[in-house]
Amino acid sequence: MFRFCFVLLFITTLTSCGKRFKIDGVTSVSRLDGKMLFVKVVSGDQLVNIDSAEVIHGYFQMEGKVDSVVLASLYMDDECIMPLVLEEGNINIEINNVGISVKGTPLNDSFNKFIEDKTTIDDKAYEVEREESRMIMDGVDVNTVQEEIEKQRSHVINQMDNLIKTFIQNNYENVLGPGVFIMIGNSLPYPFLTPLMEEIVNEAPETFKNNYLIKNYLVLADEYKKNNLE
Repeated sequence: MFRFCFVLLFITTLTSCGKRFKIDGVTSVSRLDGKMLFVKVVSGDQLVNIDSAEVIHGYFQMEGKVDSVVLASLYMDDECIMPLVLEEGNINIEINNVGISVKGTPLNDSFNKFIEDKTTIDDKAYEVEREESRMIMDGVDVNTVQEEIEKQRSHVINQMDNLIKTFIQNNYENVLGPGVFIMIGNSLPYPFLTPLMEEIVNEAPETFKNNYLIKNYLVLADEYKKNNLE
């Protein structure tokens, strides 16, 4: 049900103090009734609860203040359900058996659209693998299968790379750009820069490169590269 969740680091953008947020949540997933949901951010090496709410008859609510725009995560117990942006305004969360959406504020709307687009491309990638199995079962020549499937795989990979690169570039100056970049890094087996990540960094403004999380990741990636070249 929950298809897009990474370990998040604490990422903020300074804004004026006292901005209020309100979360209105609805779910049609019956197993969530009576469960406690938590909004958490990472502070230091710990996850900190910002707020929590019990799901009652398919509804839950949270509200509070944010002194800065924060990329956080919605949790059920120890399960990360979804990243979200805590920013001023009314945040609407909908959870169903297909997935979860977070909308209502500018950055959450943008992030939700990115996730929807990513999911569509993920589905295409899955269909490519199914198509390969169908072609083999139908007795298509192996070389023909490889040529056709590699062509389709390359197309899907390019779509995903373009989506990620464009999204991060459009959000260099807010929490989503660094946040998604770090999510990609956290999904790798060790800290290193893929060709796509190198492109993103090379074309980024200094504000992005000087983000302390980006700087830290680049240091770790550089150290890993040096250690493995020796």
